Amino acid sequence: MKIPQPIIGDWYRNPDGALFEVVAYDDDDGTIEIQFFDGTIEELERDDWNAQWKEGTLEAGEAPEDWSGSVDVDRPDEASGSDTRSQERDLRASPLAGIDRFR
Repeated sequence: MKIPQPIIGDWYRNPDGALFEVVAYDDDDGTIEIQFFDGTIEELERDDWNAQWKEGTLEAGEAPEDWSGSVDVDRPDEASGSDTRSQERDLRASPLAGIDRFR
């Protein structure tokens, strides 16, 4: 059985069934940093990763549809206030912004 290389951004499932994403991999240290859907971050040794794949307790997983579980963001329909148009801003820069006028 070929043990997959941990890929940053890919999702996996641990023995408990919890989904996690690989967020960092340090080949020199042999460590893999993972983040669970609830935001919890843990570090895994490469040897542990390999052993769990050999045992069949780790498996590839699908990214959750609601990716905001570990991110503290409000959905657009949950914005505070009743008139969301008053909160919108035009973030485009003026084409002449920052140009000094010569006098």
